[in-house]
Amino acid sequence: MNDMSHQVPTVATLHFEGASVVHRGQVLLRPLTLSLSDERCTLVMGPNGAGKSLLLRLAHGLLTPSAGRVHWQGGAPRQAMVFQRPVLLKRSALDNLTYALAVNGTPWQSRKNLARKALEHFGLAHLEKRPARVLSGGEQQRLALARAWLLDPEVLFLDEPTAALDPASIRAVEEAVRDFHRRGTRIVMTTHDLHQARRLADDVVLLHEGSLVEHSAAATFFTTPSSPTARAFIEGELVW
Repeated sequence: MNDMSHQVPTVATLHFEGASVVHRGQVLLRPLTLSLSDERCTLVMGPNGAGKSLLLRLAHGLLTPSAGRVHWQGGAPRQAMVFQRPVLLKRSALDNLTYALAVNGTPWQSRKNLARKALEHFGLAHLEKRPARVLSGGEQQRLALARAWLLDPEVLFLDEPTAALDPASIRAVEEAVRDFHRRGTRIVMTTHDLHQARRLADDVVLLHEGSLVEHSAAATFFTTPSSPTARAFIEGELVW
């Protein structure tokens, strides 16, 4: 899909300023102050229940903080989000993509051509007529990534996109993430998989029990973490 490649301009900085999430009196995410800048692949890590998905939903605007604020300095960029369980229509793989293009305002004459190129790029061309909801978990995730690709995001949010996938599907999804990043898309992705973070991350945000523990370059995080909690997480000693 070389005809769809482009050079993405520098994206504005995303600021969390004392942002917190409280639900029915329970603090799910403690006041968080964090800035994400540069065209990096940021991995948000932590045990189950640490607040990773909440942070991602705040970042994408799907959730409003209970206190504090989340904002883009310089204005919000084009964004897309892929969930752990992809939200797909009761249509064929091809129609899921052409529908996304229609919603995005793409002229009808070019929708099928663009959608077929995306399916080919993500190794799904042979499944274009298959109902999206009967595809395997890995195929559904690649279809969701193909849909995001067509929307040409400057920032892509990924919420544990390889959870419960087989090793071959994990490799395919990770390569797709690298592909987005190579063309200039900023990645913010949640995972609790240390090996995956080592493979993909430029920088790491570590959450634990709803609190920000550490934010540092990946090389620093994995070799010289600054907190006992980070060291315990890397060594597999945190309770899940």
